[in-house]
Amino acid sequence: MANGLRRLYAFLTALAVGVASSQAYGFPDCVNGPLRNTTVCDVTQDPITRATALISLWTDEELTNNTVNASPGVPRLGLPAYNWWSEGLHGVASSPGVTFAPSGPFSHATSFPQPILMSAAFDDALIQEIASIVSTEGRAFNNAGRAGLDYWTPNINPFKDPRWGRGQETPGEDPLHLSRYVYNLILGLQGGLDPKPYFKVVADCKHFAAYDMDNWEGNVRYGFNAVVTQQDLSEYYLPSFQSCVRDAKVGSVMCSYNAVNGIPSCANKFLLQDVLRDYWGFADDRWVTSDCDAVSNIYSPHNYTDDPAQAAADALLAGTDIDCGTFSSTYLPDALQRGLVNTTDLRRAAIRQYASLVRLGYFDPADSQPYRQLNWSDVNTPQAQKLAYTAAVEGITLLKNDGVLPLSKRVRKIALIGPWANATTLMQGNYQGVAPYLISPLQGAQQAGFEVEYVLGANITTVNDTSGFPAAIAAAKRADAVIFAGGLDETVEREEVDRLNVTWPGSQLQLVAALERVGKPLIVAQFGGGQLDDSTLKNSKAVNAIVWGGYPGQSGGAALFDILTGKAAPAGRLPITQYPAIYAEQVPMTDMTLRPSATNPGRTYKWYTGTPVYEFGFGLHYTTFAFSWAGVAPDAANSTSSAGGLPRTYSIADLVSRAKQGAAFPDLALLDTFTVRVTNTGKTPSDYVALLFASGDFGPAPRPNKQLVSYERVHALAPRKSTVVELPVTLGAIARADESGAKWIYPGTYTIALDTDDSELAVR
Repeated sequence: MANGLRRLYAFLTALAVGVASSQAYGFPDCVNGPLRNTTVCDVTQDPITRATALISLWTDEELTNNTVNASPGVPRLGLPAYNWWSEGLHGVASSPGVTFAPSGPFSHATSFPQPILMSAAFDDALIQEIASIVSTEGRAFNNAGRAGLDYWTPNINPFKDPRWGRGQETPGEDPLHLSRYVYNLILGLQGGLDPKPYFKVVADCKHFAAYDMDNWEGNVRYGFNAVVTQQDLSEYYLPSFQSCVRDAKVGSVMCSYNAVNGIPSCANKFLLQDVLRDYWGFADDRWVTSDCDAVSNIYSPHNYTDDPAQAAADALLAGTDIDCGTFSSTYLPDALQRGLVNTTDLRRAAIRQYASLVRLGYFDPADSQPYRQLNWSDVNTPQAQKLAYTAAVEGITLLKNDGVLPLSKRVRKIALIGPWANATTLMQGNYQGVAPYLISPLQGAQQAGFEVEYVLGANITTVNDTSGFPAAIAAAKRADAVIFAGGLDETVEREEVDRLNVTWPGSQLQLVAALERVGKPLIVAQFGGGQLDDSTLKNSKAVNAIVWGGYPGQSGGAALFDILTGKAAPAGRLPITQYPAIYAEQVPMTDMTLRPSATNPGRTYKWYTGTPVYEFGFGLHYTTFAFSWAGVAPDAANSTSSAGGLPRTYSIADLVSRAKQGAAFPDLALLDTFTVRVTNTGKTPSDYVALLFASGDFGPAPRPNKQLVSYERVHALAPRKSTVVELPVTLGAIARADESGAKWIYPGTYTIALDTDDSELAVR
């Protein structure tokens, strides 16, 4: 959001915990109000017809007034003011559209981990269940007049560059993973796949498109021009939005601050009309909002137009229906008078918005709608609390362990040291609400029964200050084991703040080195959204274990210590690559290309030509697993296979022919389902995430190192027990884009690999 709106947002957030909203949400009165007996109140009519009838009653002034997120409504028609901007990234969140009470009912909402940690679980069912709880709580807040019905979430831009401050808000770097995450999230938020008769809430996929830089080396998002090839757009930047819009049928989309190939996203007809509506089928009961002040940015600093009225007109005509800000309501009257837009253009945008509200039951009797019955008793339920804990446990990822974990029962006294050791609100990350409780690592250690000595030792960013070291070292000497909790926080990674490097900030590693010399068992708990170069810690024999915990939410401390003690077994996988420090010197954030070149070592696990510290998908366990291919699944077809099920040979012509006959879209058609028998060969019950990759010399060069084609999480596999995991692979998962952006199934030999096992299949 732009500076002015950021100040407004901060002001409203500060007010959120102390006062009721000055503009409580209401509903139109279709029984006794001015709209009674009009078509918009006729529940037998379709949403477009109802919305069109309503908007036909508006004057030009009412049309231009309601082009912004804080819509004033139309008082003469009994149409209440409505704020389209509510937030719910990982729980109902403080925002202009959401107001928390100072105490009592609606003073808090369940605070789940940040998406970067939830995604590390690779558990689609978990994501859908969490989203369902967020939308339930959002509806309860709306019924109390404390939130809207439209939630500007999720952020599904790929986390391409580890320096991006908003990467914590995303599910990671892989387009297949993002696509599946967002599909399940939208179903949970909206109440199903394009549900009828009512949306639960309307979700919003953002930021469309090619947005992954906020403020780096003087390059600011508001005026940045992302130069992106059609190949990279098709293969990397757009798949998650296609899944969100075309497949999950999201109700709204947000256009981004940046330009794409010279055209600001909110004035980009190629993106907003050709791709979004014409190609993906984004219907007229759905709307596009700008990011906050992004319509204003078309005029300045993009300088795409030479006057503000033209900028407002360009956004409206391109397909931006709502301006988050006040720019459109200020300048569209002038644009209308000058003929830059007409009344039909304004009505089209308003109809899209209010058709969406019709689908939310905004004009219908409350007693006929189950969602209108939700209340405070539906917020932070025992189920929600359990799920917030489970999400943290499933996402926490074990990066190193020499056997010190799980902690021995002989360990009774621990020294808990570092800037995250007593973290509370910090555990939520950004776009957070008021949590019902926050279990810090310190509380988690105490609840686990340890005698704990807590010492700050050092904060995140301070350098050349070792004043806290002596107390930390003394505590370490008195302890049976030492846990250093540190990493990143919102001072170094957040919206409008990108990092300049991927090294540990401040004097944290200096403190860890001092703790190493004490000689006690030493565990590093690394927090934050972006990864840090852990090379020093990984290579040190004195650092016995490393766990990564992202921003773990309201139960983060309990989840951390349940992992450390073995009450829960780690099974998370990194959803992003951990690069060595030199990476930040090898490629600027402004370079949008994925493939390696003379000026780019390649981005993400698919293209990086260097050696990562920890690769995408890495994660250790407290047990061991064995794998074997389990043969052909019952639904596998169009293939020939040898004994054991592999290798298999496929005909591209047959695959495409079957896809056209049996799937809604060819990329969703099944190539095959590969089945793997997983056996827990150790002594500890554990979850296991099966990640299936494909690689090979197929398609245009350069070729990816490998690409994720399927995944599945196995739950609670007991020692010496086996289970069969089915891993469906679609044609889209193995397709690659040519330079024009068209996707093809290329002939060749594809090697599929699960962890360290691999086999070959041929596509001809």
